Amino acid sequence: MVLALSSCRTSYLSRPPRLGFIVRPSHQFLSFLLCPGLQIPRLSVLCAQRRPRAMAISSSSWELPLVAVCQVTSTPDKQENFKTCAELVREAARLGACLAFLPEAFDFIARDPAETLRLSEPLGGNLLGEYTQLARECGLWLSLGGFHERGQDWEQTQKIYNCHVLLDNKGSVVATYRKTHLCDVEIPGQGPMHESNSTIPGPSLESPIGLAICYDMRFPELSLALAQAGAEILTYPSAFGSVTGPAHWEVLLRARAIETQCYVVAAAQCGRHHEKRASYGHSMVVDPWGTVVAHCPEGPGLCLARIDLRYLRQLRQHLPVFEHRRPDLYGTLGHPLP
Repeated sequence: MVLALSSCRTSYLSRPPRLGFIVRPSHQFLSFLLCPGLQIPRLSVLCAQRRPRAMAISSSSWELPLVAVCQVTSTPDKQENFKTCAELVREAARLGACLAFLPEAFDFIARDPAETLRLSEPLGGNLLGEYTQLARECGLWLSLGGFHERGQDWEQTQKIYNCHVLLDNKGSVVATYRKTHLCDVEIPGQGPMHESNSTIPGPSLESPIGLAICYDMRFPELSLALAQAGAEILTYPSAFGSVTGPAHWEVLLRARAIETQCYVVAAAQCGRHHEKRASYGHSMVVDPWGTVVAHCPEGPGLCLARIDLRYLRQLRQHLPVFEHRRPDLYGTLGHPLP
């Protein structure tokens, strides 16, 4: 993810600070959390706990890259979904973000597999073209968390990929990741989910960008592989269920951050999409210490966080867990249970 952050636009540095989102909290920054009288609907700030003194780094918070995490309620209406996402992306750009994250199924959430297949498009289709133009217009990078992609094998398979697309600020596709772990589960009270009815699992990881999608967060092997390949930010755009969400969402995201010593960014779907489906929401950013540093409230909106890669690297020096790993003892992790 260094690629994205190092290339982010930095014009926000010349703007007067209007809103502060703390990655390394300290008393001197608290006054910047929310400017008096500033009205920004659907925007939240979560102030994290103070980190250990040994981890403190003396650098200005305002010199750090600012990222926006968007939360939406997609429906089967693709154009209305685009309008909602575009509004949030433009707001993120106005607030000075250099990278905006959209959740899984930002394009649409259909009522059934047949509708999913009918509404899907190739990466070169009209919808991605609109997001390409949006990235160029706003001058920021876009993480498009889970696009229903008709791949090159569409004619043969009649199935799609759940594709995470990263666009740069010129609208060019920098990376794609096709979801490798498909969600085929039946949770009492949440309804069955059989993603493989319409979707093909992706063949490979995308590293060192750190792209993943939703159900992937349940597989620490994937996050460790991305971190070992050089990722410093892991992304889990999601449409988490209303039953598994309260029990597992934050716990899994914080665990992935702590064990990899990475930032974890999770843009989420929220609310009721249609009569058959609802999502948990609670989009958030977690730092490498495991602290939730930004969090969206209920409903569509966005939250912001600053990414401090110097802090991440210092933490890895103080707590060098990757140097202490014993692959000779557990190198076969990931195999099915006997």
